[in-house]
Amino acid sequence: MTAAIGEIIRNGILFDVKNWSITMPEQDTFFQTIEVLFDALADRKINYLLVGGVALLSYVEGRNTQDIDLILARSDLDALPEVVIYDENKNFIRGLLDQLQIDILLTQNDLFKDVLEKFSIDRSFGTRVIRCATVEGLLLLKCYALPSLYRQGQFSRASIYENDILLLLLNYSVDIENLLEILSNHLLPSDTQEVKTILDDIKGRIQRFSKQQQLLTDE
Repeated sequence: MTAAIGEIIRNGILFDVKNWSITMPEQDTFFQTIEVLFDALADRKINYLLVGGVALLSYVEGRNTQDIDLILARSDLDALPEVVIYDENKNFIRGLLDQLQIDILLTQNDLFKDVLEKFSIDRSFGTRVIRCATVEGLLLLKCYALPSLYRQGQFSRASIYENDILLLLLNYSVDIENLLEILSNHLLPSDTQEVKTILDDIKGRIQRFSKQQQLLTDE
């Protein structure tokens, strides 16, 4: 069972050296904010999907995160007035619930809508069951974002996403060709080819890991 979401995010903040000079919110208050959010999503019957770093940590280890990422419809935000929006474009919204940052991927983007509708599963975080993206759903979102990140020169973030993809593919068997086919409906052909090149490189790294492991086993 994965740790409670409040614990995951608080640990992500605590282990980030940039935050060491900042006064942390009280643990009880922080956990209550998380509970308020997911209680509201459930009680108001909002169709949402947990994605991003918290969702990733339910599958693999080694990733810190300090916010919550959700996919939902723009109209559903009317049922979440507690979330204060401070940045918005056609695909994304960034808001705050008290001191908790919430990044929202909007279903008016066709890929985000597809992930919400076709790549979701119930997973346990602490004592709470959360609707969460599948491994394939997370891979689709990571791969979809990479060409844009490279165009914007966000190489540090792109490297984090590529490492996330590596960890997922190391631990789970996934039909890469099917993912590329889905992505081809949402990316330019040149971007789809770029993603394929990145995935081929990652697969090559995994093969090298496997060979090294075999060598160690044979010694």
